[in-house]
Amino acid sequence: MNNQFSFEIVHQSKKSKARAGIINTPHGQIKTPAFVAVGTNGTIKAVENNVLNKMEQDLIFCNTYHLMLQPGTKIVKNSGGLHQFINRPKPIITDSGGFQVFSLAYGSVCDELKSKGQKKYDSTVIKISEDGVTFRSYINGDKVVLTPETSIKAQKDLGADIIVTFDELPPYHVNQKKLKASVERTHRWEKRSLDEHLKNPNNQAIYTVIHGGLDRELRTESCKFANNLPFDGFAIGGSLGKNHEQLFDLVKFVTPQLEPERPIHLLGIGDLKSVIPCIELGIDTMDSSHPTRCARHGLAFTTQGAQKIVSIKNKNNFGPLDPNCSCSTCKNYSAAYIHHLFKAKELTAYTLATIHNVHFMIKYMKNLREKILEDKI
Repeated sequence: MNNQFSFEIVHQSKKSKARAGIINTPHGQIKTPAFVAVGTNGTIKAVENNVLNKMEQDLIFCNTYHLMLQPGTKIVKNSGGLHQFINRPKPIITDSGGFQVFSLAYGSVCDELKSKGQKKYDSTVIKISEDGVTFRSYINGDKVVLTPETSIKAQKDLGADIIVTFDELPPYHVNQKKLKASVERTHRWEKRSLDEHLKNPNNQAIYTVIHGGLDRELRTESCKFANNLPFDGFAIGGSLGKNHEQLFDLVKFVTPQLEPERPIHLLGIGDLKSVIPCIELGIDTMDSSHPTRCARHGLAFTTQGAQKIVSIKNKNNFGPLDPNCSCSTCKNYSAAYIHHLFKAKELTAYTLATIHNVHFMIKYMKNLREKILEDKI
């Protein structure tokens, strides 16, 4: 559908289902497997995009829900699109807003906003219908209607390289009847999303979300639905289990059922324990705020394992956070200095730690790609 978007499998590992590939977009290439950093409001928290642009972070994930409410997608469009607005020349993916909206119904987003002191108004879902979802903005209390069509139109305004279909996200503990009804509704919404997208492809690729919770029959049904329509890629979403074992079993079951010619994204997963097993099962890209959140909480990813920056051992550690790291933080600042910044609650501490963890993830994925090319994983 999009002649500026393509996916090329460079090498399929002989040892596992892992594969090294290249996703071509209007704003450059994404070498896979790739970790996708989350920039909810158009920025990786604590790091300006001009700094991120100098790193090999091929793809970032921005949230349609938040950008719709503030500053508004029309403002972003009038600025020249999201790339221009946030000063990012490299690829961007936006979600549909569905995850945030349905999380309102179950409390997690409401609780998150409240914990951040951002909850000025009641952020609640007012109505869920076949048409879409009506909810109240946490910014000004206005009623907002989000449907497959308005979600896609908002993502057209943003102009990301990859957009995602609107879907329903039921809670983990939902009965079989409600889960089946949710998957069927999601499929109708995803078809409506695709139809709206095809009215104006806008040099954007569209991914659809594979649903079904832990129910294998519903997951198979969702895979068949997705394979039969001209989506550019797949995103495995919905409830992914309550532990790593369930996650890995689910990914192992789903990935072989998706057409291998299209890229497969894993939504919301990016902790280090999950990365290699999921890549070995055929995942091409995965997004998570985990590495950057860990950084802001003073946990540095290193080749010796995760390290608490405020640990007493760093008080007199005049070397870098990781002697094997070449990030700008480790090149220019000692662990003792960053330890001091965290203790003093200086905002620069979050920036330096985040740069370090993002760099770690980029290098980590780059090394995994090399191992795939050598059939080592």
